[in-house]
Order: sequence, then C-alpha cells, then structure tokens
Amino acid sequence: MPRLVGQIDAAKSEAILDAASEVLGERGLSAPMEEIARRARVSKQTVYNHYGSKADLVRALVERRVATITAPLRARGAEDRPEETLRAYAQTLLTVVTNKNYALMRVTIQSAGEMPDLAREVFEAGPKHSRAQLAAFLELETRAGRMKVDNPQQAAEYFGGMVLGHRQTKALLGLAPDLTEAEVESNAAEAARIFMRAYAV
Repeated sequence: MPRLVGQIDAAKSEAILDAASEVLGERGLSAPMEEIARRARVSKQTVYNHYGSKADLVRALVERRVATITAPLRARGAEDRPEETLRAYAQTLLTVVTNKNYALMRVTIQSAGEMPDLAREVFEAGPKHSRAQLAAFLELETRAGRMKVDNPQQAAEYFGGMVLGHRQTKALLGLAPDLTEAEVESNAAEAARIFMRAYAV
C-alpha cells in the first residue's frame, strides 16, 4: 500500500532530524547543511523546506527530545498511576540523557557565548519545558488528592535532580554512560518510590 504524502513528509522530517542530531553532535553548530542533507538522503532544499534554518533544526531536535521524555505524562490513565508514571518519566529521562545524541546539548553549550539567543531558546524549549510539564502533572495529582505537592515546580526540580544526579554532567563531558538498561529501570523505580514516599497522600 503506497504511503500518503503526509506520511512521506513525516518520514523525511524524522530522517532529517536523525541526520542533524548526528552531524551537529559530531561537528558542532557550524556543520554544513549539505552534510545533514547527505546523511538524510534528501536534497539541501528539502532540509530548508522542512526547517528554515539551522536554528530551527536545533529547536525541533530539542522539542522532539522533550516530547520523548514527557510522553509518559500524557499516556492513557497516567494520572491514575502516579508512581508508575513517574517511574516511566524517570526511565525515559535517564535513557535520553545517557544517549550518545546528547552531544547536541554539549555543542549548544559550547556555542552559547556566540549564540546566546539560541542557547536561551534551547533551555526554554528543553529542560525548562520538560520540568514545567512534570510540574503540571504533579499539580494535577495534588488536585485529584493522590499527592500533596505544595510547590509543584520545586518538586519537579527535586525529582529531575534525584533521577539524573551526576549523569547529566558526565553526558555533557562526553563520558560514557555508566548504566545498563536494567540499571536504568532500577534507578527510575527507586527514584519514583522515594519521591512518592515524600509526596503521596
């Protein structure tokens, strides 16, 4: 069965983002768009048609990463199972941060002095937006009577810090992750258990 035009466009967009993540992570924000197009197996014009500039590409990559991390918060019935949802959130957070493609965040930080506006946008669309979605979930749980969180934004910061620990720093330094898949699951489950002990009703 042939794919619809929308499906083809979506597939091209994902191919471009995957290629951009690799190329920008390897060569920094000065990497040529031609190389991104080559790895995505599309024309340079197609890249520009989907994403008007390199900055737009970076924003799209950050938004995709945040969508992955926060997906458990939007899952069907997530609000009815807060500990399970927090465990899934922690698991995706750990997986994304220890992924080799976290190199993109590293090169953005390296370029922050030259491109402060982009660095600010990456922070707003990335870490800040991710924590805001978690805070909104905690506020929802508090209104439902399943948790008691007086300051959801602060609690979201606590949870993120507890989950990541020093691993985010290691990822930014380009050091190999120290967690196996089983350890990611175990750490996520423990973080959710401790957090619920502090905030569950």
